[in-house]
Amino acid sequence: MTSKPQKMPKVAKVKDKSPAELQITAEQLLREAKERELEIVPPPPRQKISDPEELQEYRLKKRKAFEDNIRKNRGNISNWIKYAKWEEEQQEIRRSRSVYERALDVDHRNITLWLKYAEMEMRNRQVNHARNVWDRAVTILPRANQFWYKFTYMEEMLKNIAGGRQIFERWMEWEPDEQAWLTYIKFELRYKELDRARTIYERFVYVHPEPKNWIKYAHFEENHGYIQSARRVYERAIQFYGDDHFDENLFIAFAKFEEGQKEHDRARAIYRYALDHMPKEKCLTLYNEYTRHEKKYGDKSSIDDVISSKRKFQYEEAVKVNPHDYDTWFDYVRMLEADGNVDLIRETYERAIACVPPIKEKRHWRRYIYLWIYYAVFEELSTKDMERARQVYQMCIRLIPHKIFTFAEIWLLYAKFEIRQKDLAAARKALGQALGMCPKHKLFRGYIDLEIKLREFDRCRKLYEKWAEFDPENCKMWIQFSTLEAMLNDDQRARGIYELAIAQPRLDMPEYLWKSYIDFEVEQEEWDNVRNLYERLLERTHHVKVWISYAKCEHSMPVEDNVVHARAVFQKANRVLRSCQEKEQRLMLLEAWKEFEEEFGDDASAGKVKQLMPRKVTRRRQVTTEDGSQARWEEYIDYIFPDDEAAKPSLLLLAKAKEWVKKQQEQSQEVPEVREEKDGYEESAVVDPNLDRDDSDVDVGSSSSESSSESEEEPQEKGIKGK
Repeated sequence: MTSKPQKMPKVAKVKDKSPAELQITAEQLLREAKERELEIVPPPPRQKISDPEELQEYRLKKRKAFEDNIRKNRGNISNWIKYAKWEEEQQEIRRSRSVYERALDVDHRNITLWLKYAEMEMRNRQVNHARNVWDRAVTILPRANQFWYKFTYMEEMLKNIAGGRQIFERWMEWEPDEQAWLTYIKFELRYKELDRARTIYERFVYVHPEPKNWIKYAHFEENHGYIQSARRVYERAIQFYGDDHFDENLFIAFAKFEEGQKEHDRARAIYRYALDHMPKEKCLTLYNEYTRHEKKYGDKSSIDDVISSKRKFQYEEAVKVNPHDYDTWFDYVRMLEADGNVDLIRETYERAIACVPPIKEKRHWRRYIYLWIYYAVFEELSTKDMERARQVYQMCIRLIPHKIFTFAEIWLLYAKFEIRQKDLAAARKALGQALGMCPKHKLFRGYIDLEIKLREFDRCRKLYEKWAEFDPENCKMWIQFSTLEAMLNDDQRARGIYELAIAQPRLDMPEYLWKSYIDFEVEQEEWDNVRNLYERLLERTHHVKVWISYAKCEHSMPVEDNVVHARAVFQKANRVLRSCQEKEQRLMLLEAWKEFEEEFGDDASAGKVKQLMPRKVTRRRQVTTEDGSQARWEEYIDYIFPDDEAAKPSLLLLAKAKEWVKKQQEQSQEVPEVREEKDGYEESAVVDPNLDRDDSDVDVGSSSSESSSESEEEPQEKGIKGK
């Protein structure tokens, strides 16, 4: 049968939509509604039943209403409970029981229904019926803990201890949660049944194997004075969990138990055992408790052990995060070496050297290689295990990729180790292998030093020859080779090595080589060779320091007229450096010449040098940027030498200047002061032409009138330039 569609209710139409004269706000409506709620409503009249017939009629009416409600909604348990409760109020226990049974047929898994049913039986002192209800409830719903709690509580209130124990045993067969076991234990303790409680604890810790339950078991034994039993419980708990499932709370409780019994050594042993066997990330609280215990009961050494243990934990965490942090490995191993545990130190070294740098670049291996060195030194000096130290060196050498890079230090340390073991052949073999695989300057130097200490000079010569073949540009090598020959009093051989060295087309530091060669000849007092070397050197370079050194060397020679020879060198240098672009070098030469003349010459020679000194002027120039554009202006210092100014005019101008000077001399008998104005600067310049000549051409002791007549021309030429 099809249902008819529901019709929408008609909306009342408002004919007059104009606002009312009296406006009512929403606030007034709410206030009026609230006031009506506060009005006293009289209760319904109380019905008085005067005879059994009226009572039966009332009951029939109520039962019919309850039955109608149940019939309308059979699954609503509250209707059943209200019905049963009303029957109980009418003292109709059988009828109430019947209602509950009918309700259980509808929903036998409703916990509230079972509870109300059993409580009704208990209120009316129907003990057997209540037991029957509880028994049926725990059989149907064994996981509902409320039934078991109520059932055992009822039996205990009835002083039926044996019955309550049987109910607990039935409950424990289902292995309930922890609180149920603890309730059973408290039940037994209330009646002083310690053995039964201990038996329940034994079953409890295996059904719920958690550390806190073992700790509760141990506290139970301790609280009742069974100290040895409590200790055995802790020991069994540690054995039960094994090395893989340790819990720090269990160890802390065990240690505090021993601490409470004044067994501080036992507590310390427990802490150390736990710290050694548990993962470090799970021992934070344990470390703090251990530190507290040692500060309270330990001595200085034990406190140091705690601190070292904490540092060990920190190092372990650091290397776990970054295993290639070799500085942390160094600190870690150094701390362990202070403790002296050889096996642990070796294990840590093995873990550290296993962290090989992932990239074969020398900068990543520089810190790593020292782990091997420290490991070998530890085995040699601390454990005296020479064979193991040799194996460490050999493994390290095999690990390094010598074709890409090498470390000369490890080869030299290995060779020195073999020498300490009095195995010279092995040391030479190792160094020879190093030179064959990866020759380096440090390897040659170390091998040669070793042979020099052994006084094997022929081997040293051969090694120097190999070194010269490997790197002929190395000036230090040539100098050391020549020094060795000079030390052996083989001057000709040393001189030949120097000659071979300076004949090389390329050298890294030729100035040091030449200086060493010259110093060698000076020591041999071969002054002709010294002059020859300076002349050969000046053919290659005109550096001012070479000239100054040459002049000083000439002055230091034990020959006559050494001052004259030195002055000749200075004059030659001045002529050569006149064409040098770097005016600072010529200035340095003149300053050195001036100091020389002031110390070893006379006033006339010193005055001549002073006349050669330049004047310093400040000029401006425009800075050119990288792209070629002109940028800002900058000031710089320039030096103007007198002879440079005199050489600038051309020959024609020079001739005209001479004619003009003659005319001026005819007009006036004195030489006028000639001034120059150039680039905004006005300076006077008087030049002595004799300064360009050697001392052999200039008479230093002649009168000033002669020198002035000879040098008249030059300043007059300069004056014409200013014009």
